[in-house]
Amino acid sequence: MWLADKWTDYELLDCSGGEKLERWGRYTLVRPDPQVIWQTPKEHPGWHSPDAHYKRSQSGGGRWHKGSLPNKWLIAYSDLTFNVSLMNFKHTGLFPEQAVNWEYVSDKIRSAGREISVLNLFAYTGGATLAAAAAGARVCHVDAARGMVLRARENAAASGLEDMPVRWIVDDCAGFVAREIRRGRKYDALIMDPPSFGRGPSGEVWKLEDGLYDFVKLCAGVLSDDPLFVMINSYTAGLSPSTLTYIAQSLLGGRAESRELGLPVTRSGAAKAVDAECRINAECKMQNAELKNDAAKVSDGRLALPCGATCRWESGASGAEKR
Repeated sequence: MWLADKWTDYELLDCSGGEKLERWGRYTLVRPDPQVIWQTPKEHPGWHSPDAHYKRSQSGGGRWHKGSLPNKWLIAYSDLTFNVSLMNFKHTGLFPEQAVNWEYVSDKIRSAGREISVLNLFAYTGGATLAAAAAGARVCHVDAARGMVLRARENAAASGLEDMPVRWIVDDCAGFVAREIRRGRKYDALIMDPPSFGRGPSGEVWKLEDGLYDFVKLCAGVLSDDPLFVMINSYTAGLSPSTLTYIAQSLLGGRAESRELGLPVTRSGAAKAVDAECRINAECKMQNAELKNDAAKVSDGRLALPCGATCRWESGASGAEKR
């Protein structure tokens, strides 16, 4: 497991009874989480007086019950600064477990020894975009939701990165990639966080498990001849890390490694797994015996809850070797 354990402005205080208690800067929030199926005692004092509590409705959906919270507030991770707010469907505009991915993106780009171009698809509010830009990459940030792209630009400004070479694109991701292929544009790194379910620009239904293979196959067409990495995030509970490994390796070759992402839980000392990751290295071919999922393991032996998958693909080989 890759653990997002370097936060100071965010903390997963406790989780029990289908909910998690979190600290976002100076404010505490309670949000539902279907993976939290245990009923441990809610002894942390924050459970009794959170600043905001998202409660599900029996008829579907839900709403925030809040006190005197500001409309937006800022939290920081390393040199990056993000706007946080209470949004629809329990969201806050940030997935804190992705911080370990931001570290990975930054490290890969800084150690590349050359200028790197990054395409970030379904880029949301720009955590990975900012990490890549801060590391010196040229980034193309694409999301179909205009409001999310606006928030990403606000985050860039808050982080002092508004003048970095980032293209901010509001567009359907598949359509954009197809046009980039026709234009002959290539990228050294791809990041994607496709939704579990959605509808395309013409009303077509998107389901991750049905469309991911073809989408990754399409995106392979914009990889440069010397690609640095590809990262695929997934929050679809039924899609295992091994599935992502198979998709990535069958399309890109190389070597794959699958793990979960996790957040440490302060109260219990456990780590709650919120996502998982897969890496593929084109430097050496993966043996079938290596296609294993050790995602439920944390280095210090703490327990974790599997709930999703991410895939990282890395290449130190030339384009001819990769293909």
